[in-house]
Amino acid sequence: MGDRQRDGGPPEGGEDRKPQSDEARSAFTPPLGVPLPPVPEDEHPTSEFAVPKGVAEPEDRRPEGSAFGPPSGSTTQGIAWSELTPPLGIPKVSLLKDAPWQDRMRTMVRMPVGERPVPERPAKEEETGPAVPRVLDLVLRIGELLLAGGEGAEDVEAAMYGVAHAYGLGRCEPNVTFTLLSVSYQPSLVDDPVTASRTVRRRGTDYTRLSAVFRLVHDITSQGLTLEEAYRGLAEIRRNRHPYPGWALTLAAGLLAGAASLLVGGGPVVFLAAAAGAMLGDRLAWLASARGLPEFYQFVVAAMPPAAMGVALSAMGDVVHVQASAVITGGLFALIPGRALVAGVQDGLTGFYITASARLLEVGYLIVGIVSGVLIVLYGGVRVGGTTLNPEAALERQERPVTQTIAAMLLAFAFAVLLQQERHTVLYATLNGGVAWVVYGALADTGGLDPVPATAIAAGLVGLFGQLLSRYRYMSALPYVTAAIGPLLPGSAVYFALLNFAGNDMNTGMASLSKAAALALAIAIGVNLGSETARMFLVVPGGVARRAAKRTRGF
Repeated sequence: MGDRQRDGGPPEGGEDRKPQSDEARSAFTPPLGVPLPPVPEDEHPTSEFAVPKGVAEPEDRRPEGSAFGPPSGSTTQGIAWSELTPPLGIPKVSLLKDAPWQDRMRTMVRMPVGERPVPERPAKEEETGPAVPRVLDLVLRIGELLLAGGEGAEDVEAAMYGVAHAYGLGRCEPNVTFTLLSVSYQPSLVDDPVTASRTVRRRGTDYTRLSAVFRLVHDITSQGLTLEEAYRGLAEIRRNRHPYPGWALTLAAGLLAGAASLLVGGGPVVFLAAAAGAMLGDRLAWLASARGLPEFYQFVVAAMPPAAMGVALSAMGDVVHVQASAVITGGLFALIPGRALVAGVQDGLTGFYITASARLLEVGYLIVGIVSGVLIVLYGGVRVGGTTLNPEAALERQERPVTQTIAAMLLAFAFAVLLQQERHTVLYATLNGGVAWVVYGALADTGGLDPVPATAIAAGLVGLFGQLLSRYRYMSALPYVTAAIGPLLPGSAVYFALLNFAGNDMNTGMASLSKAAALALAIAIGVNLGSETARMFLVVPGGVARRAAKRTRGF
C-alpha cells in the first residue's frame, strides 16, 4: 500500500485509501495539501452495467453497445431480435417482412447514412406473357406507320394503347408528338417503369399501308394475334409495294389539275394546258426529291411549270382565247397540302396543341414554297415580259352544274390515286367528293350563301360520311375524307392573292389570302365537326362512354 500523504501530512481518518474509480484522476481532484473526501457507501467504482460479484455471466453475453437489446431468446412481434440486430451491429432491413413500418424505418433512421443497408428487392415471378420490351417495340412501330401516313395524333395514341392493352399491358401511357413517339409501361406503383421511344424521320403518303395497319390493329385487339403473328403481319405491310406506279401518279396529277381548271370555268384547251403543266411540275419535283432537296424546294419547282403555262397562254391571247388564270389555278389545286391542313386543325381541336402547331407550321412552309414558285413566274411575266393577267376576268364563274359535278368527281378520283388509296375505297371517295361539290354549289351558287359557311357545311358532310364508312369498314377515315375535300380547296383564292401581290396590289392580295385561309380553316373544322357528330351518336361496345378531355376555361 502506497502512502497517499502529500507534503508529509497523514490522510484524514488515518486510513490509507486508494479510490477504484477514474474520478480520482479527474479534473476535480483536490489540490495538494487538501485531504480527499470520504467515499460514499453507495458508490460503485465499476460500471453500473457490470454483473454483480457472485453472479455468473451468461454464456451468450452480448458485446458492448447492445445494452438496448432484449434478453436472450426474446422476439419482437414474431421476428427474432437477431434478425434485426445481428452480432456485427448492422441490422438487416427487408421491406417484405411482416413488421410494422415504424420499427423498420426507425432502425434505418437511427443509423448513420453511410451504414444504412440497401433494402431488399422483391424476387420477380417468371413472366408468362409476352416480353414487355417486344410489345413496346411493336406498339412504337405501329404508331410510326400511322403517324407517318398522316393519321391524327389522337387516333395514333388510341391504336398504340389498344395494341398494348391487348397484350396485357394495361398500365401503359403512349405519347405522340409531330416527330416523336414514346410509350411508358409501369406494372405497379412499386415496380420500375419501362419506357421506349421512336423518332419519325420520314413521312409518306400511302393510304393503302395506312388501311393495312388499321386492319392489323383490329385483328390484334379483337382476334388475339400472338406477338409473332403481329410482327409477321407488320413485316408484310412494310414489304408491300405501292399500289400505283410512278407514271400513274404523274397522270393523276395532270388529271387533278385539268379537272380543277374545269371546275373554275376552263375549257378543253385549258384542261390540256393545266394537265401538261402539272405533269411537268410533278416530274421536276420527283427529280428534286431524288437529288435530296428538301420538300420546300420540291414545291417551288413543282409550282413553276403550271404558272409558266398560264403566262404563256396569256401572252398568246391574240391567237388563242383561253382563260389563262384557270390553268394556274388548276396547278395550285394539285399542290395545296389539304391532307396536312386537315390533320393539323384536327389535332388542335382534340387537344394536341404541340403536334397541331408543328403540322400547321409545315403547311405554312409548303404554302410559302408554292407562293415562291408561282410569284417568280408571275413577276417575270408581268414585269419583264409585259404579260397582262386580269383577275376580274377569272372571277366570272360560269354555272355549269353537270360539268362541274363531273369535274369534282374526277378531281376526287385523281386525288385518291395520288394518296395511294386501295382500289375499293377510290369509288367511295369519288362519290363523296361529288356530293360535297353538289352541296357547296346548292348553298353558294343557288342559295346565295357565303362561300365560307357553305364550304364548312359541305366539309362537315364529308367528315360525317367518312367516319361512318370507316366504322363500317374498320379502317381509317382519311381515305374517305381527304380526297373528297379536294374540290373544296381554295385554289382560286390563293391564285388571286398571288396575282395581286405580283401586281403590287398588297391590300387586295391580303384580302384574297385571308379568304383562302378562312376557306381552309372552314374545311378542316367542318371535317372534324362531321367526324365528332358521327362519334356522338355511335354506340360504343360495352357501354363505355367516350369522355371528352377536361380543359380549363381560362380561370
